[in-house]
Amino acid sequence: ILRRVPRTGELRAEIGELREELRKLGRYGHLLGSSGPMQKLYDQLGRVSPTSATVLLVGESGTGKELAAQTIHEMSRRKRAPFLPLNCGAVSPQLIESELFGHEKGSFTGADRQHKGYFERCHGGTLFLDEITEIPAELQVKLLRVLETGTFMRVGTTTPISTDVRIICATNRSPEAAVTDGKLREDLYHRLNVFPLAMPPLRERGTDIELLAQHFLDVLNKQEGATKSFAPATIAALYAHSWPGNVRELKNYAQRAFILADEVIDAHLAPASVSAPESAPLLSVRVGSTLDEVSRRLIEATLAECGSKRKAADMLGISLKTLYNRLAVYKSEDLGKRRAPAENEEYDDRRNAA
Repeated sequence: ILRRVPRTGELRAEIGELREELRKLGRYGHLLGSSGPMQKLYDQLGRVSPTSATVLLVGESGTGKELAAQTIHEMSRRKRAPFLPLNCGAVSPQLIESELFGHEKGSFTGADRQHKGYFERCHGGTLFLDEITEIPAELQVKLLRVLETGTFMRVGTTTPISTDVRIICATNRSPEAAVTDGKLREDLYHRLNVFPLAMPPLRERGTDIELLAQHFLDVLNKQEGATKSFAPATIAALYAHSWPGNVRELKNYAQRAFILADEVIDAHLAPASVSAPESAPLLSVRVGSTLDEVSRRLIEATLAECGSKRKAADMLGISLKTLYNRLAVYKSEDLGKRRAPAENEEYDDRRNAA
């Protein structure tokens, strides 16, 4: 009986063979695609996943960076431990330190209980930090210390806590440009850039466009008990589209077309171009303006042009949550500026009365 029980080595070999068969069909972990750029990505994922190396995923919004991070985790020795994703741009700058490192009861207003942060909850597993360039500069120093020492401290205490966490980071902008612009510390960048991976945009993935569109349609057909299909002219239109929103945009299109179509998704339901019009207004920037000032002017001008926060976020290449956080900061700054003159006038009135 024991002779018939498969050995560990045999099981691993069998799993490897099954993985290769799925790869030929265009599946690799949570990723889908059989094009050349994706096969190259799969080779790199296969090499880095079993290691403990820090990975930096670079790619446009919607290219599947979180799915790649999940694939790395599930092909690693940490696969039975937690995988926790955190979008750094979606958390208020005032709260992100507490989210990452946790806090003690009473450490700040509203901290009515002890809170364990991501590093503590993710012990032994993988922590995925998306939009890494959105982390405040002062917090980047503390993140660098965790990466170098393997210890951190909760907010409100000086007691170090050890952690064993693999870090996978992602950004939709050039990390080198972020360093030049002062958005990312150079020392942190070099610490994160151990194994950089470029996520290919959908427009460079050839027949993956049709493969993904059909996959999304198959999922919808199964969910709704339908048998809808793409017309050949629609498939041709999919190849002609530039897909600035990448796989996320294609998935949303497939769902919208599924709802609008009867049995066949005809060419009139093909995606419309969402590129910025040539007549879009230009934004002048004074030399010497701070990056924060330029960023604010660009966001406000894009909002005024689009009239929609979601469309503006897509055009700016940031998440909708990040846009809301930026607008909240601008509103807070404006309130502070209006409050300051009023306080000065009140002080002058009291001094004159005296």
